[in-house]
Amino acid sequence: MNYLLRSYRSDFGNRTPRFSEQDLVLPESSGGEKDRMRTGSATTILALIFIGICFLSAQAWTGARSSSLNRHPAPLSPVANTFASNGLNSLTTELIGSGFSGSDFVTFAPGDFTRLFIVQRSVTNTGTIKILNAKTGVTNPASFLEIPVFDSGESGLLGLAFHPDYQNNGEFFIYASATGTTPGGKSQILQYNVSADPDVADSGSRTLIMEFDQPESNHNAGWIGFGPNDGYLYIATGDGGGFDDMHGAIGNGQDTDTLLGKILRIDVDGASPYAIPASNPFVGDPTALDEIWAYGLRNPWRCSFDRQTGDLFIADVGQNIWEEINFQPSTSSGGENYGWRCYEATHDFNVESHCLSISHVLPIREYQHSGGRCSITGGYRYRGCKIPFLQGEYFFGDWCTAEIFSISSVAGALDEFTNRTAELTPGGGFTIGRINSFGEDANGEIYIVDWNGQIFKIVPETQIISDTDFDCNGTVDVEDLLELLAKWGICDGCRADYDGNHAVDVEDLLRLLAEWG
Repeated sequence: MNYLLRSYRSDFGNRTPRFSEQDLVLPESSGGEKDRMRTGSATTILALIFIGICFLSAQAWTGARSSSLNRHPAPLSPVANTFASNGLNSLTTELIGSGFSGSDFVTFAPGDFTRLFIVQRSVTNTGTIKILNAKTGVTNPASFLEIPVFDSGESGLLGLAFHPDYQNNGEFFIYASATGTTPGGKSQILQYNVSADPDVADSGSRTLIMEFDQPESNHNAGWIGFGPNDGYLYIATGDGGGFDDMHGAIGNGQDTDTLLGKILRIDVDGASPYAIPASNPFVGDPTALDEIWAYGLRNPWRCSFDRQTGDLFIADVGQNIWEEINFQPSTSSGGENYGWRCYEATHDFNVESHCLSISHVLPIREYQHSGGRCSITGGYRYRGCKIPFLQGEYFFGDWCTAEIFSISSVAGALDEFTNRTAELTPGGGFTIGRINSFGEDANGEIYIVDWNGQIFKIVPETQIISDTDFDCNGTVDVEDLLELLAKWGICDGCRADYDGNHAVDVEDLLRLLAEWG
């Protein structure tokens, strides 16, 4: 059963009708039922006549293609950068939501082009996930999930990832802190399911996947994400906290007999609670834990996959002087050592005798603690379609200065990046304060998460691609019309629901026609 549709199918009859004069019966939907709308608008009637003509003429050349439009399509490859020469290459930000104090993260569920799920670390020892309708700007009054968390230092509700098959299995995973026997409590990876209401999780479905102690209250890391190429769950852990990674003889970052200071990789579908992928780099090595995918990290805050290539970006917070961005290509077989505590970015830190024998991977970028900079916040490589000239640009920021940077390539000088703070300063009297995270939506557009509770979206100063240009080819045309018709009627989160009212209807159609061409 499709978890994201069933609630709206059951209660749509209780919704306020949007039309009020004469019945309009459209062709039968793929489910075998008729979608009935009401309208008395002459404009609507003319629009529908126009649709019929377009639809009939399109059938001759679309062939079997239209049969594939009943699923949620993946974001298509954006158009080539033909816009920069026209001067349409300026960015800005727009506020899309506020009131999310202690915001940690924003993400989407696969196939859902309407909702954004916003993680709040701790409100009175309660971790919360709220839902924001990105198309209407309305926040659901009820939380998607609330759970008790251990709130001390950098602990709380820290991460959220939806299963790649969430549309069918309703599973999602969180990274949260719980009370334990150590000062930092313990970190837990938990699985939940959505309830019959797609806006509310089933709090009783909690399953513990993994847990490990945190020696200190800082460096809890907390990012989790599914690999776009392998479907495995990746988990970023900090080095255990304190300072200088003073844990054991060589520090947790270099110790492969602990889960701390690592990127872990597990298979949540292979066994209960999880299986170890056979291709993990330390499987069979008695000196290392099988879950480890990469190591030598201090506090990776935040990581992200390039949805197009599968490359992994790891922003690792430094100790005294240097912040760094590490890069793992999609072709990697794992096992990389990123150097901490022997090295901080490309610089010596605590180079003991054992450090001289390690082979470690250097970061692709680093920056120094100057001008008030203190702590990196990792972001995303842009793979949306609304800003074609940004294609492939990786965004990141600094917590202390609220500066926002980007890099266009993983090659180049270590200090080579573009400072985009000025152009991304929002208007309307708003400011971006503490940048705690970035986020993506289903279309690949990028968001900035302000710890003070505001969510901003990076947008072009001049709109280039219409919101009704669903395939992002630069033109609102018959293909967009066919996608809209294929989704006609009740839907939840589908891309063709332009106004976010849980139905593809005449209002969406009129908007598409108004932007035709």
